[in-house]
Amino acid sequence: MTKDELVAKLHDIEWEDFEVKAAKSELPKNIWESVSAFSNTSGGWIVLGVKQSGKTFEIQGVDNIEKLEQDFLGTLRSEKFNERLTVTSKRYDIDGKKLLAFYMQEVDLKPVYFGSPINTFIRMGSGDQRATEGEIRAMFRNQSFGKKTEETIPDTSIEMLNLNTLKSYRYALSQTQNLVNLREVDDAEFCEQVNITRNGLLTYAGLLMFGKAPYVLRYVPTFCVDYIEIPGPTIQQAEVRYTYRIPEQDNIWEAVQIILRRFRTLVDAPIHIKDDGFATTDESQYKVLREALANMVMHCDHFDSLRSCIRVYTDHIEFMNGGAFPLPVKDILGKIYSKLRNPTIAKLFRFVGIAENAGYGMNKLASWETLTGTRPTIESDRTIATVSFPLKSAIQRKTENGDVPVNGAKNGAKNGARNGAKTTPRQKAILSLMANNPEITLDEIAKEIGVGTTTLDREIAKMTHLVQRIGSKKGGYWEIINK
Repeated sequence: MTKDELVAKLHDIEWEDFEVKAAKSELPKNIWESVSAFSNTSGGWIVLGVKQSGKTFEIQGVDNIEKLEQDFLGTLRSEKFNERLTVTSKRYDIDGKKLLAFYMQEVDLKPVYFGSPINTFIRMGSGDQRATEGEIRAMFRNQSFGKKTEETIPDTSIEMLNLNTLKSYRYALSQTQNLVNLREVDDAEFCEQVNITRNGLLTYAGLLMFGKAPYVLRYVPTFCVDYIEIPGPTIQQAEVRYTYRIPEQDNIWEAVQIILRRFRTLVDAPIHIKDDGFATTDESQYKVLREALANMVMHCDHFDSLRSCIRVYTDHIEFMNGGAFPLPVKDILGKIYSKLRNPTIAKLFRFVGIAENAGYGMNKLASWETLTGTRPTIESDRTIATVSFPLKSAIQRKTENGDVPVNGAKNGAKNGARNGAKTTPRQKAILSLMANNPEITLDEIAKEIGVGTTTLDREIAKMTHLVQRIGSKKGGYWEIINK
């Protein structure tokens, strides 16, 4: 920092990388909080000899600059902090007054604290704040970023995997051109080759992806991939808590397969007629959501008590993840990086084409704006990452596109209301599925909304003013009534 840069900062309020202390003749006690905060965040300058009064700075200078410098550097060389810290010191003379500044670099191995972990601080805006217990735990876990799920688990074996899940994955892999040389090998050899097992022991990645539920929860009790559909723009505005929630699954692969099927009902998939007369379906929006799901489980801190969850509201879909992105979002978008929290899980998704190659996933998410005209938001702090996409309901999309006369559903609902009936969130979910796929079967609807066929029959019996069945049960289709 040059003298001119220092003067410029002193004419502004404190910046997130800039902290002043009066320190006339002694080091202030709270200086070590700033050392911890800058080391744990993004680095910054600590300037001694400046007093802050409200939003203005007064240059007072220091009396014994040599003593202050030696006291500060000597403390850092002692065992006060748990890590050896790199510091740059500079002296300034402004209007005959001496200032002393130290630049603290951000460290790789966080947390940095003095005395005990409770004395861990982080930089928030222009101030230092004591880190929460959750933030401290996340910092400790991040020391093994990209390593924890690569470790093997003692006393485990391939018998702890759900072999039907593994079979499903290998079938998906066979539909690609990847790992062709492993198609004919047995499960034990396959698992060794892709790091599901190593020397016969399961890796955490392999267990999380394909394990049987009792073993997954034994070794990773915090495991969960949650998915909830909420009939409102917010939880508070929803008539009921949710219309669908994914049942707890054995492992990541089972959960992902169910969630991907739900995604297909959420977004447009327009049909394009090619020059040769054949039609193709544009699944670009679906692929963005698929990439977001893959990114969530690839970057998730599966050992955090904070559950990863996808919440589908009426106007947006939100991916909330335990564990921050490895870099600030601004440093990820538009650049290629391959730092992953769970490398083997990432590779397993790439092998079957569910995720992009390393470094391109975030840009895929950003393409949502080009596809829909609405901008996603991507946020990440020390313990949680959230990605949100503006979303239209299936009924709204069909109405706008003119593909299905869904406006009748609204008119029918009004007619039903006049007769004392009210369209429930579950009925709206059923209508959405029928509008999106008129040939959908009762069994498929029951599975999608998570109810039995008997319950579904009762619901449809109440919806005669909204929908009718045309043709037979096997060969017919659903028609939304347009009155």
